[in-house]
Amino acid sequence: MVWVRSEYAGPLAVVLTWLSALLPWNVTYSPAISGGSVLFVRFPFFQVRYAFGVPFADAVRLFDPLSAVAFQSGNSIRVAYEAWAVGAAVLAVAVVVAVAYYAREEAFESGPVDPVRLLGGLLGLGGVVLAVATYLLATRGFPGVPLPIGVVFYLAFAGVLLTVDRT
Repeated sequence: MVWVRSEYAGPLAVVLTWLSALLPWNVTYSPAISGGSVLFVRFPFFQVRYAFGVPFADAVRLFDPLSAVAFQSGNSIRVAYEAWAVGAAVLAVAVVVAVAYYAREEAFESGPVDPVRLLGGLLGLGGVVLAVATYLLATRGFPGVPLPIGVVFYLAFAGVLLTVDRT
């Protein structure tokens, strides 16, 4: 079964990669942390933490993956945040490749590696690493249930791009 026609595979790979950078890979609602509930929305390159029942200026905090790892120093969930940092790095490479592919399509198309499959592989690898991060969040004592929303999309996007008929 062919999901995408060959002539549209390149633009689709670029758009799916850019979309992946904008999708949250994980959403977690943690009830009753220190007396209040907290919502974590983790995007590949930053996390938004919203504490309910607190004035908005104090309720919202932003973290990038590296500062989130540092913040979790000494906690059992630090390894989950380290996996997030690795997944973010993989997706950052994918975004750089997608931008370069968009800017110089002919050069990439004539190269030794199929850029569509390369982007599909990077999205798949990022999805697997972030799935591991979600698993680690769920099993290392982090309160709440982490929902791997973006992870499902990353893996689906990878499947579409890796199965494109490029003949």
